[in-house]
Amino acid sequence: MKNLILFNYFILYLNKKVMNDRRNFLKTACKPFVLAAFGIPLIEACATEEEQPEVDSNSTVNNPANEGNTAKKLEINLDDNRFSDLQEIGGWVNFKDENILLVRISEDEIRVFDNACPHQGARDFWSFDGNNFTCSNHGNSYGANCNGSLTCYEASLEGNILTINF
Repeated sequence: MKNLILFNYFILYLNKKVMNDRRNFLKTACKPFVLAAFGIPLIEACATEEEQPEVDSNSTVNNPANEGNTAKKLEINLDDNRFSDLQEIGGWVNFKDENILLVRISEDEIRVFDNACPHQGARDFWSFDGNNFTCSNHGNSYGANCNGSLTCYEASLEGNILTINF
């Protein structure tokens, strides 16, 4: 509402000072209006993620160093409260500390995906309906299978320890 009032004052100002004909009006008024209407939401939609906190080496998420090996491994103890939604089949978590989506497929399988939306890279806007992840930033949906657009990582589950290979 505030933007609309400011826009109206802007138009009145332009009418008094500059606007003598329709062509000048459109040249002058359209650019600020388009920027006001679409600029801020567009900038916010494409903004990068806020910084994520470091994972403490004493926490239940372990990321051991692999000297001489370029592959990155991550071990997650599913007993940690942050992963309680993964106890049930169909449960899922957007683990922002490591930029991954986790979904429980079966008693012995958890699939792991990069949480960057393939459309524009948003990481915070995910929902899951049991089959598909949907990025509410733009409404795009992606299947929870490793053949789709989301980057899928190899993961193995032993007891309550999930090991992810990046």
